[in-house]
Amino acid sequence: MNDNSNAIVPVWTLTTGEGRVPALTLGESMTAEDLSELRGVLAALADHPIATLEVYPLPDKLDVSRGIPLDAASPLAQHLSQLITQSARSPSVAARAAAGGEGLFRMVVPAKVAADFGSNMVRSMPSKTVADAVRGPLMGSKGIVAHASFVPVGETGAAVASVAAATAGGLSLTVAAPLVLMAVAVGVAAHADQQRQQAIEHLTELLEQLHEQKLDDERNELDGCRDAIDKATAILLDEGKLGVALGLDSAVHAIGKGLAAADRRLSQWQKALDNLPDVMAVNVDVLTKIFPGIEHHGGKFRTHLELAALAVALKRRVIVLQAVEQAQLDPGNPFENFSRALKADQLRLDKLESGIAHVLLRLSTLQLAGPRGLRASFVMPGDVDRLLRTAYLIHALGDGVAFDSRATDVAIEIARNKDGSVVVLPALPA
Repeated sequence: MNDNSNAIVPVWTLTTGEGRVPALTLGESMTAEDLSELRGVLAALADHPIATLEVYPLPDKLDVSRGIPLDAASPLAQHLSQLITQSARSPSVAARAAAGGEGLFRMVVPAKVAADFGSNMVRSMPSKTVADAVRGPLMGSKGIVAHASFVPVGETGAAVASVAAATAGGLSLTVAAPLVLMAVAVGVAAHADQQRQQAIEHLTELLEQLHEQKLDDERNELDGCRDAIDKATAILLDEGKLGVALGLDSAVHAIGKGLAAADRRLSQWQKALDNLPDVMAVNVDVLTKIFPGIEHHGGKFRTHLELAALAVALKRRVIVLQAVEQAQLDPGNPFENFSRALKADQLRLDKLESGIAHVLLRLSTLQLAGPRGLRASFVMPGDVDRLLRTAYLIHALGDGVAFDSRATDVAIEIARNKDGSVVVLPALPA
């Protein structure tokens, strides 16, 4: 960890609509804990959603392949450039530091606001470097950026187009709805695409072992939707209009078929578990007949799980596109439209994922008996090996299953280059 207590991190306070909050007294600098408390207070008291934006030096080694690149002419990049340019007019040292051009901008959306666009939309990402860990704090070239001093941009800590003034009625916050909307939309889309990529990698490995043409076709049909979704994402983020020629309608249809298949399989799994004989231990042959391939890493059951994950990840990207489109149709209240569109369609996804999680948890708690039963007078060595292997794999199904749907702060990291182009990295729990 980089324990640098002298680091100065500029921070803006952004809001998505005109409104006021009670007057807040901010010092010359804040700690990370102070900033977190400030976000919570503003989220609770402000009339409109609040987010904060921090800027760090751009790390020497930053994996931008996970993100979505946008050129300098894109609306998000322009909104960010405008914020930097106008903040540079402030006399504060922090504001001048933010005007250097390139940097890693970290927008943090408080938990209360994050719940508006779906508590399950963003989840922890597994670490690629540390076993059983998740990607969390912002990483710099020397480790985790920690113990920094956060300096509000502007005398009152409010930001964007002008320095807001504290009055008797409270703190006036300047509106930055397009910047917040675009950052959240791209960050969530990148997060969903990262989950799609993980599902595809798992599916490819499973199908190579399974040699199941029908499931291979199902995988290809789903992943074939990516091209249309990528094009639609680029057009909407450039504030363009979607057309039939993109093929998004057919992609949505294919994703709908994938979700229908996942719903049908989930219903079958739930009924099968409910109909298991009421005995102390379930016969391993009975279980593997109901859930074909559950005893193998490359089995059909596990492939069905990954197909469901792929369909959900693709649908989440489509939901974001639909939300952005609805928000842009009514520029007067983009964030409200964005939130409503996200909420309306993802209840089904949440229910599907929750149902699959419950199935996995129930399976992981089953006690298994060999094919000859617990009271068999003799047991073949092969039966013992199979029973132990199957029991281990089934019990492992419950690893990582989580039902905690409480919203957390969500962070969207934006890498900005000197030419004004940006790469928006996948959203992650802050």
